[in-house]
Amino acid sequence: MKRIAALTLCLLARLAEVEAAKPNVLFIVIDDMNDWISLLDPKSPIKTPNLERLAKRGTLFTKAYCISAACNPSRVATLTGLRPSTSGVYGNKSDWRKALPKRQTLMQQFQLAGYAVRGAGKIFHHHFNGAFHDDASFDDFLSMAPQNMPPKKLNQAPKYGSRNTDWGAWPSDEKNTIDFRTTEYCIRSLKNPPIDKPLFLACGIFKPHSPFFAPPKYHAKLPEIPNPTRLDSDWSDLPTGALKLMQNKKWFWNGMSALDKRIPGSYDDFVRAYAACCLFADAQVGRLLDALDHSPIAKNTIIVFWSDHGFHLGEKDHIEKFALWEKANHVPFIISAPGVGTPGSRCEIPVDLTVLYPTLLHLCGIKDQSYCDGNSALPLLKNPKAKWDHPAISTYGRNNHTLRTQRWRYIRYSDGTEELYDHQNDPDEWTNLARRESAQTHLAKLRDRLKFSQDAEPVSDLRKPKARR
Repeated sequence: MKRIAALTLCLLARLAEVEAAKPNVLFIVIDDMNDWISLLDPKSPIKTPNLERLAKRGTLFTKAYCISAACNPSRVATLTGLRPSTSGVYGNKSDWRKALPKRQTLMQQFQLAGYAVRGAGKIFHHHFNGAFHDDASFDDFLSMAPQNMPPKKLNQAPKYGSRNTDWGAWPSDEKNTIDFRTTEYCIRSLKNPPIDKPLFLACGIFKPHSPFFAPPKYHAKLPEIPNPTRLDSDWSDLPTGALKLMQNKKWFWNGMSALDKRIPGSYDDFVRAYAACCLFADAQVGRLLDALDHSPIAKNTIIVFWSDHGFHLGEKDHIEKFALWEKANHVPFIISAPGVGTPGSRCEIPVDLTVLYPTLLHLCGIKDQSYCDGNSALPLLKNPKAKWDHPAISTYGRNNHTLRTQRWRYIRYSDGTEELYDHQNDPDEWTNLARRESAQTHLAKLRDRLKFSQDAEPVSDLRKPKARR
């Protein structure tokens, strides 16, 4: 017994040494969560108490923007520190490893720095049943479980979209969800961190991605949910570039409008289902925070939370991401770093998620000798009002970019046509000012800020792997 006790003390002492040397990292990425949550909008009926709990520990970036409003290019850019215009990774099928064969991912940087890197769920894009996953980035990884589907579509619309175009209370048991399984793996990792290495733990939460399924109890918790505010003929002032880019996306909103006429209340149910998925995802974050607080590494762990992009629920007559407007690009983003900055801080300065790669390396004392498109946000963590001269830029498709400042959203499409929205007076982006004489001075300044040193050719798509016999 004495020997066991001595060994236990030795292990605990060793763990304490590791803890003191390097911070651990809990890295949480969520899919399709937009800004219509109480974390970013106190008036929102979609309550996210666990995200707010996390924000009280660190810094909430209230004007954070994804790098691209599509899963694959967003995640690749955030995890490699290189924009689509640098890599050529523009689409959800783009073969990112072909584009960046030698690029070290964020997780690989931590491996080289002596970290044990574990993960679960959706970290890289899950297209083709996980074909975009990078095994080299993890020492141990639990793949995202398949979506549990009901026998038939819950929305009573078998001809609307695919099986993923569905919503409702499903499944009855929370344990049968993708994200519960992912979170369980991460909880076990937090309870049993490596003894001889610091831990980098990546948790990829799938919801609120479609299909909008969440267990019944999350639907029961919802208050009255109003539908998003819309403007009839919102596309009437869009330029040719926007119309061309968005043409093949019209089916989702047009289909919803037709379905709601055939089955009244379908749109209401769709919006409520998305809200329920947000509540469910927030609950999983709460489980992670509880596990961390009771773990051996509670006092020395950096927590990062971000969404890969936003999501339209009918705003601007659009459903889905795949756009350059506010709802598709504005995302929740929190960094909690013990001893850095003031807990509960809010940074109102616009940033895009190219900051994540260099910031996390900076916080952990890891030197990256390679080029990075982003800049460390450590100055903003220390002082949320610090001077920041780096524009928040998002890209969707080659040479289609949007720039966000405190007041303005400027969009330039590949054909040179433009949109300009004044968020001070038009937060819903209903009035395109780009052709108005009164806006030309602002346009000139924004055009000057939206310049790229590169415009990479699109990399080819990854071919669907052949089914194993």
